[in-house]
Amino acid sequence: MKMSDTAAVAAIGAATRELRLPTVRAEAERLAEVALRSHSGHLAYLADVLSAETDDRAERRRQRRVHEARFPRLKRLQDFDVAASPSVDAATLSALASGAYLDSGDPVVLLGDSGTGKSHLLIGLGLAACEQGRSVRYVTCASLVNELVEASDEKRLSRIVARYGRLDLLLLDELGYVQLDSRGAELLFQIMTEREEKSSVAVASNLPFSEWGQVVSDPRLVAAIVDRLTFRAHIIETGSESFRLKSSRRPKRA
Repeated sequence: MKMSDTAAVAAIGAATRELRLPTVRAEAERLAEVALRSHSGHLAYLADVLSAETDDRAERRRQRRVHEARFPRLKRLQDFDVAASPSVDAATLSALASGAYLDSGDPVVLLGDSGTGKSHLLIGLGLAACEQGRSVRYVTCASLVNELVEASDEKRLSRIVARYGRLDLLLLDELGYVQLDSRGAELLFQIMTEREEKSSVAVASNLPFSEWGQVVSDPRLVAAIVDRLTFRAHIIETGSESFRLKSSRRPKRA
């Protein structure tokens, strides 16, 4: 017996709720009208409905990865003004945007003064990785150390270290702004060791490597951290002229 359109819509609604296909439920009638106007066959209509569901699921996964990364703001690599930062090579950014460094677990180190775009690049790398289906977490150096200290005090350190170890990309910002005590430096080193040659770490610092001893007082520990972050690393120097300062110096137009 031929099913009426009303009965078909009700059956689709019941089936898609059972199968958890919300996009099929929302788009089935509209796409049926599109298929009717374009004289598409049943298979083409079915393909369109299923594609809508898969596309919507992919977008929800992308949004979830971006949310879980905890970016302080969203910045894209393609929006970085390479012309204003001549020390940054556009070809290098393009290569990093492809995500190949993540497959081999290579580190990325961004060095430069405050306001030169390090955080922009760091977030841009993370956002590109999220859009490629990778798990990412952004955190400042001080926040990470505080989290590790609290976890250690509460006997949860191994679980937190393992969680950071499972990420495809860890973004560590503002290394160099806050001096770390010996305990904090040792805990940070545990994270580096957990991820060494397995998963990528991208670090942004306002200090050259020669001055990282100002952040970590133990010379052996700072040498070990630098060693782990520079082996097979992609190092980008963003320079010393602040974008924000340069912008504030421009004469304002009437």
